[in-house]
Amino acid sequence: MIGFFWNVVLALLWVALTGSFSGGNLVAGFVFSYFAVAVMQRHVPALRGYSQRVPRFIRFAVFFIKELFVANVRVAYDVITPVWYMKPGVIGYELEAKTDIEITLVANLISLTPGTLSLDVSDDRRVLYIHAMFMADEAELRESLHELERRILEVLR
Repeated sequence: MIGFFWNVVLALLWVALTGSFSGGNLVAGFVFSYFAVAVMQRHVPALRGYSQRVPRFIRFAVFFIKELFVANVRVAYDVITPVWYMKPGVIGYELEAKTDIEITLVANLISLTPGTLSLDVSDDRRVLYIHAMFMADEAELRESLHELERRILEVLR
């Protein structure tokens, strides 16, 4: 988080020093400052690992947008067609996430995806209860949830 903070601060300094307050210049400043922070991370222990997180986040964002699109199409198709293919149900999904931030992020991203809704977390914080519209193939649902969680944790850890 410290690396991202310095990346943003340096990008804003770039915009201020160049005098061009445009979105393109801000993106350019962010890219230049990303490389500056990547070089500094060898000498500043608090910045270690930052240069690997940004590509992981970009890969996760692309993955999540694709999953969001597929889920929207699936739900829309089920709503538009006269025959309903949904088989709703509730499952208990065992979490690999341990911290409150990780669990919250996993639960919220699952709820953002159409067709799934996070209901509750067990008292021992090991199981997340999820309502899903399409429970015809529970193994496939669990695998997609595991892939989403794995990619989130890859960004956070």
